[in-house]
Amino acid sequence: MTDTTQSSVGMAPKTTGPKPPRQKKPNYNIIHADPLPLQVVPLPPLIPHNPLSLLHIIYAYLFPSPSSYAQPSPPYTATFSKATYSVNVTDAVSIQGLWCRGFFGKGSLSRSEPTWLTRTRRMLGVIGINENLTAEELTERRRIERREFKKERARLEQEKLERILAEEGKIILENSDEAPKPDEGESSAAPVRGSSTPLHNQTIQFAQATETRPIVIDSQHPVVDIEDLEHLQLTFEEAFFLAFGLGALKIIDGTSDHEKQLSNNELFSLFRMCSYTPVREVNALQPDDPFMVKYLVYHHFRSLGWVVKPGVKFAVDYLLYNRGPAFSHAEFAVIIMPSYSHPYWSEHQEKTNKRQGWHWLHCVNRVSSQVKKTLIMCFVDIPPPKAEKGDVNIPALLGSYKVREVSFRRWLPSRNRD
Repeated sequence: MTDTTQSSVGMAPKTTGPKPPRQKKPNYNIIHADPLPLQVVPLPPLIPHNPLSLLHIIYAYLFPSPSSYAQPSPPYTATFSKATYSVNVTDAVSIQGLWCRGFFGKGSLSRSEPTWLTRTRRMLGVIGINENLTAEELTERRRIERREFKKERARLEQEKLERILAEEGKIILENSDEAPKPDEGESSAAPVRGSSTPLHNQTIQFAQATETRPIVIDSQHPVVDIEDLEHLQLTFEEAFFLAFGLGALKIIDGTSDHEKQLSNNELFSLFRMCSYTPVREVNALQPDDPFMVKYLVYHHFRSLGWVVKPGVKFAVDYLLYNRGPAFSHAEFAVIIMPSYSHPYWSEHQEKTNKRQGWHWLHCVNRVSSQVKKTLIMCFVDIPPPKAEKGDVNIPALLGSYKVREVSFRRWLPSRNRD
């Protein structure tokens, strides 16, 4: 009897009947085929026994055709809003291109991918319940399926356990025909399911699962197409990487009456000033500006082929994805730590004294290990300040910083004995 109890409780019950078909995923390999919003055009092939092929390669390299340009034509457009200190993309073509080609930005009314319009149209009945499913909706449906499966498994295990206890005579089931009817004024010696029994004999009652149904709209009232109220939000690091690093984004100053395009130097100074709270002036900028330090790490990992997304959900600065959020979970969590190792900073104790304790590091590492992510401590060596006159030489300034990576894992005695 003991073996039967262990097998019935420990093993998952076998479900009877056909399972509902799972929704088919979109082909993300085609949708997100390009890792960056750039067009890569290979050079003509080199034929060893044909010397003219070398001339063809040189001509194609020195005089490229307009169709072989790497940057999108025309470039994607964004607007800098001084009211919210953010970079917003409202053009549908730019939103689609930036998200599908590199996972840049976040929907203002969505968790990640801008899907507010699709979800709203489905809620109002404009499109079918299984039509154009987004990644967020597919994930939510799978979570509901897993939750319902666990409830059904717990219910079947509880019923098996009650039948075993009833065979042993420890309890009497409510629907059993052999249950004796107690006389008036006398109480039954054996506990009955559903009656007032001690806590260890009580059964668990599960509520019926409620199915979410879309709003049904009368066919006599035609549905008007819905205006898309969502835009794509870019962080300062993403916007500057697209504008300066790739040359694929044109940022317009939203404060001016006429559409003025901001240059890379103007964006660099603007993002550095806005990274402080409150906003600082140009002459008050420091080498360890929040934007400067974060952009160096962002540019570093983007150049290595990682998809970099904000990691505030897990108490870190960045999350690193191998291909993107649509393919897999993030593998690494990055914490940015400025390093003042230059001799100049030894005279400024207010900078070197800003250190975190071991308790903070262990808390962050525990959170990362619980969600199966490896913690990466990214140290940025801060150079001494330099007098800047006129336009800043951005490549030379960024080259004066150094980035170092240290992998930090939680040590478990039961797993790390060797």
